[in-house]
Amino acid sequence: MKKIGFSGTLDPITNGHMWVIGEARSLADEVLVFLSENPAKKPKFSAEERKSIIALSCAEQGWDNVQVVIVKGDYTARAAKKHGAECLIRGIRTTADFDYENLIQQTNVDVLQGAKTIFVMPPRDLGSVSSSFVKALEGPIGWNWIMKKFVPGPAYHAWVLSWLRKEWETLWDYAHADAPSIAHADQWFVRLTGSTAYGGPARHYHNLDHLVHGLCEIRVWAANTQPDPRDVDIIKQAFWFHDAEYGAVHGDVSNEEASVQLWLGSSLCHDMGDAAELIRATDHFQEAAVEHRLKDIMLSVDLAILGQDEEVYQNYARGIRQEYIHLTEAKYREQRGGALAHLRRKAEQGRLFGNAYFADQYNERAIENMTRELAQLAG
Repeated sequence: MKKIGFSGTLDPITNGHMWVIGEARSLADEVLVFLSENPAKKPKFSAEERKSIIALSCAEQGWDNVQVVIVKGDYTARAAKKHGAECLIRGIRTTADFDYENLIQQTNVDVLQGAKTIFVMPPRDLGSVSSSFVKALEGPIGWNWIMKKFVPGPAYHAWVLSWLRKEWETLWDYAHADAPSIAHADQWFVRLTGSTAYGGPARHYHNLDHLVHGLCEIRVWAANTQPDPRDVDIIKQAFWFHDAEYGAVHGDVSNEEASVQLWLGSSLCHDMGDAAELIRATDHFQEAAVEHRLKDIMLSVDLAILGQDEEVYQNYARGIRQEYIHLTEAKYREQRGGALAHLRRKAEQGRLFGNAYFADQYNERAIENMTRELAQLAG
């Protein structure tokens, strides 16, 4: 077969969709992915954005025979035939899927004189993966770690950036800000999420995932404890910047102080001092050098990753190792082991999470996770 088509909204494309495209590649020389612009569906990403995400996802797999076509004002089955694809391929997950797709296929052929349909059944681990399933994951703490399992890297990156954009716009009240203020904030969003900060290629843990997780922790903590909204904003401001400078050489200046200077230089608001002092308090190995009324919250948010489920923690541990890939294995085991031993002692003494809400949520599991990693480092 020379050409085969695959159609869908693909908002976002999932690993299930990628599997179907892979099957299509085994059947034809060229795969055409048809994206229909359907305003009634109100997709999260525009057709052009989805086209880019799909192209990047296929390129990531080394698939050079997949082309993405945006269909405007036509049925995809008819458009497929016009582009030389006699067949469309569709994934069937359930009997309900088959009944629906069979009706669509009859309409495509008998009414529209369009392309016929070939049905394939995905493997069991992809049987429940759909765009609507992935969308429903967004929100609770850890949603990003779960979503990552079900979508290709470019789709995940685009989704996380979109989520962070909404958080950023809310923090700086875009709805009521003037155009120059919005433009200025936009520049800083791009800088913080780009390759010189959290989006950097060497950021294997202190990255966009870290931002999403921490901001979710702050939101859920605020919802459960009802703090002063102004304090919530200060914590968010500090969290956005606290690891913006990480792992670089700043002379005698610490990462925390370099991040403070970046924050102060941003001029994003009139009162910068409160968040600046809070960033300075994020050094986990200083005990009392920097005091701040919100320090316990900030440090608890930053350390909450230690109390996640085992799979998330293991991914975190691997990310930390990659960030310190320049260290020999022996040196890494020594330094990482020392840091973990320090943090575990604090947890055992009930001092790791200075805020009771986070201590109740995470202290016990943090001890379990760190104990397990320490045993692995010693093994």
